[in-house]
Amino acid sequence: MQNPTDQTAIMLNRLQEREREQIAILSICKSLSEALTKQEFHSVVNDILKEHFSFEDFILASANENETDYEIFYQYSEQKRTENKSYTINDGFFDLCMDSADTVIFDLKTLTEKKNTLPDYLHSINNKNFKNGIGICLPYIKGNRNVLFLFFKNAVTFSRESNRIIRGIATQLSITVRNIKIASEYENNLSELRFLKKNLGERKSETVNTDAEGFYGIVGNSNAMKNVYELISQVAPSNATVLIFGETGTGKELIASAIHQLSSFSNERMVKVNCASIPENLIESELFGHEKGAFTGATDLRIGKFEQAQNSTIFLDEIGELPLELQGKLLRVLQEKEIERVGGNKSIKVKVRVIAATNRSLEKEVAEGRFRSDLFYRLNVFPISLPALRERPGDIEILANFFLERHSHKIGKKIKGFSKKVLNKMNANAWPGNVRELENMVERSILFAKEEVIKEMTFSEIFRTESSNSETDFCTKTLQEIEKEHILKVVKKCGGRISGPQGAAVLLDLPGTTLISKMQKLGIKKEHFLS
Repeated sequence: MQNPTDQTAIMLNRLQEREREQIAILSICKSLSEALTKQEFHSVVNDILKEHFSFEDFILASANENETDYEIFYQYSEQKRTENKSYTINDGFFDLCMDSADTVIFDLKTLTEKKNTLPDYLHSINNKNFKNGIGICLPYIKGNRNVLFLFFKNAVTFSRESNRIIRGIATQLSITVRNIKIASEYENNLSELRFLKKNLGERKSETVNTDAEGFYGIVGNSNAMKNVYELISQVAPSNATVLIFGETGTGKELIASAIHQLSSFSNERMVKVNCASIPENLIESELFGHEKGAFTGATDLRIGKFEQAQNSTIFLDEIGELPLELQGKLLRVLQEKEIERVGGNKSIKVKVRVIAATNRSLEKEVAEGRFRSDLFYRLNVFPISLPALRERPGDIEILANFFLERHSHKIGKKIKGFSKKVLNKMNANAWPGNVRELENMVERSILFAKEEVIKEMTFSEIFRTESSNSETDFCTKTLQEIEKEHILKVVKKCGGRISGPQGAAVLLDLPGTTLISKMQKLGIKKEHFLS
């Protein structure tokens, strides 16, 4: 039986031991509370925590509330880690610690037998022959769930005293993780604000101009276009997905470019993809990239358009032409914000603003099974519908003068304007090719012009003027008959020339091969227009 003097000595030793522990805990917590960057945090781990706990590696894993993945916030042995790779929470490590109120002990010798299931950050631990590890769930702090892993060559170094000190600093560790994240976010926001302030200073002298000088490259001051400018200004500052509708030649790419220029990504290059111009068997590789050896001919690693557009904007033109199989993969990118290269098995996080455009009715495409409804709803977050040129006749003369000035300078001719007759005809023309057709017509007229004023312009003879025929002369024709009659008139007007600068294909705004194919289908032969 111990005498009272011995028991008092034991109790006194224990009290002194607890006091030393409390002093150590307070000292460590003070140092952690002052760390606002990962570099400062590393200094605390290296200079103070390593001395107390004699670990071989120190890993802090962190997950945001309601997310299914976690990231390595800090790893002592991997200070040069640059990528923020994600790991599934239910991997037998993070979730095991989260679900336990006690310290979880890992026997790395046993884990070696399950090497294929180990996260890669544990492979490096295993390769260094560390024998033991522990995992401790840190207290929950405002949306952050954190787990601390410590690894040792010999577990004996982690004593009961070490465990008590770890428990004593656990709350401060969680607070420090959150503080560093908030400080990092603050610095990023501050940098972005400085950039925006710089841009604002450069643009202070600029006013929103909707005359011939244009709104970020878009020309027109009709009410229809002013509505479009307002929509652009509303959506540009956000990262919302935009879907632009409009007939061919209405300037959908210009709208996408204006949105990009007014966004927080304006200092980065907008990546453009025409979904109709890429062969179906190559479009997946074009969008998402491929690994070396993914398929025959894949001799090198290819970075896809989505990775090229990281922290910027990707413009997907003619999205209605995207094959159904690729539509599902694009949907995953929009939902999960990650891609997977062809032939790869690693998901790559992407931060990309998507703007899509189409001249098709996607509602009709969905109804007829050619376009996925779920993708349509994902793209159609903020729709912008562009008016056809015939729906904004007040802009025709403004656009014509804008193109006249641009192409006269480029061609090297001094052309001052259009005759009243040409302007009247332009205003009466149907412009099925919209602004693009108008620009081509103006450029062609400059090339043929012999005076300072353009007095002649060849049109496609489809006018919006009222028919000179009386109602009694009206007869019903099929669309095929009307098309055949119109092509014949234009070909005859061009003296039978199909291709070339003065050929019918140029006037009809069609490739020469397409016009020849149409003529064959409609039964138009040489004798019909050369006789």
